[in-house]
Amino acid sequence: MHVDHLLRLDRLDLSLVWGDEALLGQEIGGVTATDLEDPARFLQPGEIVLSGLVWWSRDGEPDKTERFVSALREAGAVALLAGEETHGEVPRELAEACRAHRVPLIAVPAHTTFRTITEAVYLRQWSELSRRPTDHFALPENVRLDLDRALENGATAGELLVRAFAHLGTPACHLLTGSGRTVARTGAARAELPARRAAELVRGDHGTTVRVETDGTVYDTWHLHLPEAGQVPPRVLQEIAELLGRHRRRQDRNRAASGAAFTELVDAVGAPRFDAHRVRGALASCGLADADAYTVVVTAAEPHGEGGAAGVAALTEALRHLPSVAFAVADGPGGETVAVVAHGGETAPGVREGLGDAWPLIHACGPDTTLHAGVSAPAAAPEGLNTALTQARYALAAARTASPSAPRVAGLGDLDGLGRLMAGIPVDVRNVYRETVLGPLLGAGRGSSTMLLETLEVFLAHDCSWARTAEALHVHVNTVHYRIERIEVLTGRDLSRLEHKVDMRAALLCL
Repeated sequence: MHVDHLLRLDRLDLSLVWGDEALLGQEIGGVTATDLEDPARFLQPGEIVLSGLVWWSRDGEPDKTERFVSALREAGAVALLAGEETHGEVPRELAEACRAHRVPLIAVPAHTTFRTITEAVYLRQWSELSRRPTDHFALPENVRLDLDRALENGATAGELLVRAFAHLGTPACHLLTGSGRTVARTGAARAELPARRAAELVRGDHGTTVRVETDGTVYDTWHLHLPEAGQVPPRVLQEIAELLGRHRRRQDRNRAASGAAFTELVDAVGAPRFDAHRVRGALASCGLADADAYTVVVTAAEPHGEGGAAGVAALTEALRHLPSVAFAVADGPGGETVAVVAHGGETAPGVREGLGDAWPLIHACGPDTTLHAGVSAPAAAPEGLNTALTQARYALAAARTASPSAPRVAGLGDLDGLGRLMAGIPVDVRNVYRETVLGPLLGAGRGSSTMLLETLEVFLAHDCSWARTAEALHVHVNTVHYRIERIEVLTGRDLSRLEHKVDMRAALLCL
């Protein structure tokens, strides 16, 4: 593995501060993390050096930087990876010293842990070793051959995990996703970890965690986790992770073959002219025929358009947290991701609640993307799926409007107020309604318009009480009477009538 290979790993999010092509082509022989001012005696040739720069300070001695970087050069370090968390950036003084001593300098953002970088280096090295002659393997030859045969014969991830650790005394080990879902575990790991606790372990420093390298997304990546550090040699763990990576890639290829059937189902459910025969055939192709009930889930991401493979992976991972359901997930129009969930009738109320529980764990995997979801009411038959899709989209629109920056799952039961009901109405429809009801007020002149709208909003919020409205606005009650009369004249509404009060309140919610 060469230095520039690290820069190509998108999940690490590293950035080059300084280094030329020749230096970036150097091979990495190992990793050392240090924050000593003079690390010389702990370094080996060919290593990359990870440093949080705790030893550096803005008002410190300039010689410190010179001493640190020259120690790296003399020891034969191939690059310095400097963490940005301590100082918020890589100091310019450090960059200048690295340039002078020809030591490549790479910035490590605060959200990338040194352990993740270390795992990436060693996983790549062990993966390369696994393609070399037999005597370079850490796993015994008979164990490797047994695992290869099991993989070829279609063994599950759980079977591979148990067989891989059997010769090591079967220590406790969980195979987890980033959202804390347990994919498999060894017999010694007697209890399945609660998802929230498992997600914390994957991101924390307790025990030993090794990432399984695949082409997946942040939402569905696998991790090997052992609660006790040092139980299994690192190289053995990396070979087991590589085996599980092969299994996962094969599994992903098989699932990709179902993608066309899933897309056909979503297209059929959302077709302008609903064809029940087409929908039933698509359900059968996806293995979802003859369920007691169906629920439709629609998700979308902010920033807009962050769907695609990541959106499908996120919704798929969330639904795998739910017991006793089967589902098909595919891209929908306009950046949506759509799922048709088949379940027993007694499971129907749990779909909305189960997704709500899993959603914070899913969001934590990709915190830069805000995911919203809308969940339909259960449909008792395939003929109700088109209506269910409309319901889910309405709930999604309400969730996005009510909390644009906070991830949220909304169902029809969450539409418990006029504000949330209005939020699900398309923006262009809300704009027309607002202009129809409030248009004369909006065009009453800049100062006058603002004053009248504020008075109307406060008047309705105080249950049309003249005295409380006057008190809230700090004006005389006669002023409130005058303003409300003017509002009624301009809009043609009578605010003593309930239906006209509701019209005005709804129009204000469209602003």
